Amino acid sequence: MTILALDTSAKAASVCLAREDKIIGEFFINTALTHSQTLIPMAEQLCKNAGVPLDEIDAVAVNAGPGSFTGVRIGVAAAKGLAFERDLPCVSVSTLESMAYNFLGADCLVCAVMDARCAQVYNAVFRVTGERVERLCEDRAIALTDLKLELEQYVEQTVLVGDGAEISFKFLENSLSNVFLAPVNRRSQTAASVALAAFKQIKQAHTLTPAELMPVYLRLPQAQRELRSKMGEKK
Repeated sequence: MTILALDTSAKAASVCLAREDKIIGEFFINTALTHSQTLIPMAEQLCKNAGVPLDEIDAVAVNAGPGSFTGVRIGVAAAKGLAFERDLPCVSVSTLESMAYNFLGADCLVCAVMDARCAQVYNAVFRVTGERVERLCEDRAIALTDLKLELEQYVEQTVLVGDGAEISFKFLENSLSNVFLAPVNRRSQTAASVALAAFKQIKQAHTLTPAELMPVYLRLPQAQRELRSKMGEKK
């Protein structure tokens, strides 16, 4: 089975072609260009360079959230469009879970943290043992103070990944000696890790139709939160 995997959940964008036994190719770009400008051209060029036409893809996987509201929408919309045109199954991957797959082969806890602003991070914690990734909690938006209290219960080496990793590390490093910042080459979400997480879901028959694939937001967009707050104040 050949998967086309996409990620636009933060500032960087990436696409990956993969089969269960190998990564065929991956493009990763972190520039000021918007994902709507770069994503589809990257996918088309990758397929061309790899000699794998889009029509030979068996499934489309995407980091469906959490993450940037605009970025997640672009990635999911692109995945739906590519899959709908070719009647392909889709795989919805948690952005946080995909980052745990950056550490396959290790023996550690992976604490995925993305900046959610408002003194919070999007977070989930995973235990990685060799090729096995075990989820220890659900994806959530959590305050750094609460995350610190939770991480205190673990004694294993804990690696921080994601665009909230540096902020979290500065907050935690003086109180938790077992918490480390992931190296820069393994800190970001990538489409290759999306593909690896997607293969696991496909084996468990966890696929969606293009119509069923939707963004996963852990909070309402700020504009909607502000509107609700104003309406509440008026009441």
